[in-house]
Amino acid sequence: MTEAFDYSLIDWSRAQFALTAMYHWIFVPLTLGLGFIMAIMETIYVRTGNPEWKRITKFWMTIFGINFAIGVATGIILEFEFGTNWSNYSWFVGDIFGAPLAIEGIMAFFLESTFIAVMFFGWNKVSKKFHLVSTWLVAFGASLSALWILVANAWMQLPVGMKFNPETARNEMHNFWDVLLSPMAVSKFTHTISSSYLLAAIVVIGISSWYLLRKRHIVFAKRSIVVAAVFGLITSIFTILTGDYSARVVAQNQPMKFAAFEGLYVGQTRAPLVAIGVMSTSPEDPDNENIKDFVFKIEIPNFLSYMAFQDINAFVPGIRDLMEGNEKYNILSAAEKIARGKLAIDALAEFKLAKEAQDQAKMDEARQILDENFQYFGYGYFVDDPSRLVPSVPITFYSFHIMVALGMWFMMFFAIVLLLVYKGKISQSKFWLTIGIVNIPLAYIASQSGWITAEMGRQPWVIQDLMPTMAAVSRLDTNAVITTFILFGVVFTTLLIAELKIMFKQIKIGPKQEGGH
Repeated sequence: MTEAFDYSLIDWSRAQFALTAMYHWIFVPLTLGLGFIMAIMETIYVRTGNPEWKRITKFWMTIFGINFAIGVATGIILEFEFGTNWSNYSWFVGDIFGAPLAIEGIMAFFLESTFIAVMFFGWNKVSKKFHLVSTWLVAFGASLSALWILVANAWMQLPVGMKFNPETARNEMHNFWDVLLSPMAVSKFTHTISSSYLLAAIVVIGISSWYLLRKRHIVFAKRSIVVAAVFGLITSIFTILTGDYSARVVAQNQPMKFAAFEGLYVGQTRAPLVAIGVMSTSPEDPDNENIKDFVFKIEIPNFLSYMAFQDINAFVPGIRDLMEGNEKYNILSAAEKIARGKLAIDALAEFKLAKEAQDQAKMDEARQILDENFQYFGYGYFVDDPSRLVPSVPITFYSFHIMVALGMWFMMFFAIVLLLVYKGKISQSKFWLTIGIVNIPLAYIASQSGWITAEMGRQPWVIQDLMPTMAAVSRLDTNAVITTFILFGVVFTTLLIAELKIMFKQIKIGPKQEGGH
């Protein structure tokens, strides 16, 4: 535990992974949602036989294809980074993390790649119904692909269904179903998927709004808006409900992250929720830069307790409770967790020495100590700097509130659009059509804010309570990581610019007439 960590290496490795993940997530949510929107549109075409719906479907398939290709490229790089930048993590997680990713590649990605060719090139070559089935399978395949990746991520947030093997110093899967169906996996999948569907609906409405403002492809735009608005309203409601469930799961399993959501420093019963708040630029606690007080805030009384535990009288622990401990509510202090984590780490070292000496009695003794304290294993790395157990509260707080506020706004927007469609005024509503276009970047901001909330809020953990980033990172030369960070930044930015140019060109061309495909 006297090992000195190169925090610049840790920070640059995190930055490189964040860069890749955030660029990847620009392309993925649109394809997740567009897959189902396309499938719905094609279903209408098959049922009505109206060629206009075929034309509409083909246009959105083009937009889907552009994003799908670049999304796959950035996703592959992400998986390689686990081996290059986070090799210690890759070893420690054993088969638990690799299994969902392998299933994703074997089952979901092959499903997508098989039927995506039929979807794009099978028009007039296969029957209408077979083509429709292919489109639906591509949509389900994309979401199935997301499922396994999100299950892997959820395990990092709530490690369940495994046992630690001191012989190999790796975690081994003990119960696959516990991993797949953990509350964190269910909440993360449902919330992430539904928010992606919402984003796609916003993009479809925004592009269609542009056509209506320019008085082009009127029928195409109106029909696209109707499908997207209905789809968006349903998924936005589901996003809010799953977000509420996700918050409860976080409160119960990642209390430090939950406290950071609300900037809650001192735990309370009947805790209020901060609806709007502005944090101070200077730290409230001179020993921890991350702890900042509010300059201004508007609160909803009792709502945080209810959101966390569905009980307005429930106690919600704050950052100070989690750091200093709270005997009344059986909350261990950070110092106690660090001491137990140190015991676990030392016991693992003793186990290895006893194994080399073939001393079974000492092996059994060390293993017992390790098992008793393993849930705090990762805390043992913070003997010299406990303050790092607190995530960046301002970043977590602002990203969480931006995500929530925009999610509520989008639900209201879908309802307004449907009302305008019902009254036959959507084409004349220049204000709301303009808002439809403005909503596109806002949807991406909300989507990225969600991931920032989830990932920044759980710092410093790569695996909650078991492995911090400092222990997970590969021992690389910092300059090499900086160089690859810059290279990835240039490549990804170039890809994004190219993708946007292709997208804008296709949007400018618009949907093709059936004879022109």
